Amino acid sequence: MTYTRREFGKFALSAIPAAGLLPAPTFLSLPAERPNSKVAGVQIGMNVPYNFGDMAMNGDDILSNCVQLGISGVELRSQPVEAFLGIPAHLVAARGGNRGAAPTPEQEDALKSIAKQRSEWRTSISMDRVKTFRENYENAGVLIQIVKFDSVAALTDAELDYSFTLAKTLGAKAISCEISLPDAKRLGPFANKHKMMVGYHGHEQATPAMFEEVMGYAKYNACNVDIGHFIAGNNTSPVPFIKEHHARITHLHIKDMKLNKGPAVPFGEGDTPVKEVLQLVRDNKWPMQATIEFEYPVPPGSTRMAEIAKCIQYCRDALA
Repeated sequence: MTYTRREFGKFALSAIPAAGLLPAPTFLSLPAERPNSKVAGVQIGMNVPYNFGDMAMNGDDILSNCVQLGISGVELRSQPVEAFLGIPAHLVAARGGNRGAAPTPEQEDALKSIAKQRSEWRTSISMDRVKTFRENYENAGVLIQIVKFDSVAALTDAELDYSFTLAKTLGAKAISCEISLPDAKRLGPFANKHKMMVGYHGHEQATPAMFEEVMGYAKYNACNVDIGHFIAGNNTSPVPFIKEHHARITHLHIKDMKLNKGPAVPFGEGDTPVKEVLQLVRDNKWPMQATIEFEYPVPPGSTRMAEIAKCIQYCRDALA
């Protein structure tokens, strides 16, 4: 669900006494026109539409929510861009493959046919419409700084070239995808070719050694360090790793989690050194987006938008 700025302000003010949400100044401090979430030189961003809990959300609604929240930089998934470009619905539905039993020969043939059609569609797209998508965001004050692709394993070489071109046309400085050693080995030469970093995102399974192996495959292979997953999976602070490899970090995922594969919790309630990391980026003037990834359960009486606003304010306060 999205709100106009006026509706959002009314909602926020009316919800505070009943639900114990954010103080009024937090909402009232949202920019009247163009958003600005660059604080003390650190770009606070968001993973969208993931943060909004609706992966089918269209580009306009994503943009509206970002503006309402005062966010001026994002890591944007590729799906809303391709939806804007008019990708046929059956090609979207097939993305991700068969997650149940092994496909029958007939199903395998159908999946191959759809994959071929999807590749042909992607490699025939004019980047003019992509420029229009970018202009819509930039005119509203929101920069698309990273573009996330959910899976690269099944992409053809032509689709990989398309992915980098799409991201560059959107104004991104990097693309991101899930970490996989075989994928990173294959994708690295394409990253080098396009001179564009790939930030590989790891969950609890990603160790410092795994990130270092990925970076060793190619000059433009880099890291999307999720500081919550890092501490939950490795039981140690991500700060030393960030200090050592900051030049090869495209962006950070900001969330608070507990040690020993513990859950995501509201900012300030877990074991993740969120403030320390943000201040480290600020003090060293490192050009990496601090990308909020909202994952803790919405408390009773609150809403997703209100909780995301709390996360943003926590980051702003840490950087003040």
